[in-house]
Amino acid sequence: MGWWQVNADTLAGSRFVVSPLAETFASLKLLHAGTGTHPGERAWLADRLPAYRAELARDPVTAPLVRAGLGEEWIADFLTPAPREGESFAEEVARVRAVDPAAARAHLVLSLRGPLPAALDRDDLPDRAADLLTYVWEETVRPDWERRRRVLEADVLARTAQLGQSGWAAVLDALRPGMRWLGGNRLQVNLHEYPPREISGARLVFVPVTPQRVGWVAWEEGARYAVVYPCSGVLAGGGPAAAPAALGPLLGTVRAHVLALLDSPMSTTQLCAVTGRPLGSVGRHLKILLDAGLVRRGRAGRSVLYTRTAAGEVLVRAAEQREACSVRGGGDGKVSGDSIRL
Repeated sequence: MGWWQVNADTLAGSRFVVSPLAETFASLKLLHAGTGTHPGERAWLADRLPAYRAELARDPVTAPLVRAGLGEEWIADFLTPAPREGESFAEEVARVRAVDPAAARAHLVLSLRGPLPAALDRDDLPDRAADLLTYVWEETVRPDWERRRRVLEADVLARTAQLGQSGWAAVLDALRPGMRWLGGNRLQVNLHEYPPREISGARLVFVPVTPQRVGWVAWEEGARYAVVYPCSGVLAGGGPAAAPAALGPLLGTVRAHVLALLDSPMSTTQLCAVTGRPLGSVGRHLKILLDAGLVRRGRAGRSVLYTRTAAGEVLVRAAEQREACSVRGGGDGKVSGDSIRL
């Protein structure tokens, strides 16, 4: 397994960072795979994949560059510079473009685990990679970047709250498959048999992306290390969880959705990201639910989180049970035998 030696000071100084380039590269990986893990990804692919494939077909070099760079076990390092706090996409992709061509070719040899194809033995590979990443950003990510950014920031907020409640081990164990805190200042980052790395004293960042089943590590040797992970599934899915139908007439559709989502603590920022509604609207609905005693709020570090009260839990579960009984009993809410009639 691959693991990093991380001392307490490095871990304590680590940060969660949102990166436009990481989101773009994750989207490139999703386009390259061509298959999505949930309806939202599949709809996105259906809309974007034909144009992406046409873009690759116009260039005899970039297509093999992508195939070589996205190796089965190892991504060519120059494609994924370690994110830095506050950088724009333009600043991040400029670092890809500035890579030494010889270094880019060496990285591709590692990702291929074999010799470089003749078509890629050239000096413009960093420029071509930067051009493709810019295309993916402009055509497939930037149009809904504000929504994606809200989702990513909500994930960061949730992880930060979990950190305050449960500590680093719980947070790291939940980030992505193959990653866990081993103890003894050791962080397992994947399941591959790679030599351990000593990163104590370097900058460590954790970077969420919205595409699921993606993730990688990146570094500037000795200075900065990054773990990229898929953000929380509830935030990355195709839309907000549906509330039981019976709650809509009682509470209103939006408030019913908000109450249904609060089976685990969430902030107003997270709720905005999941529902797509503005902060003021979510705040008003939360206040009504608070006044009714259906939700409560508490502070975790700097975050204010909301969750259902016992009364809110009873209301949601009763509505869910009524809905389930209605389905089993033919749609009128009446069931035979010893089932509950609501």
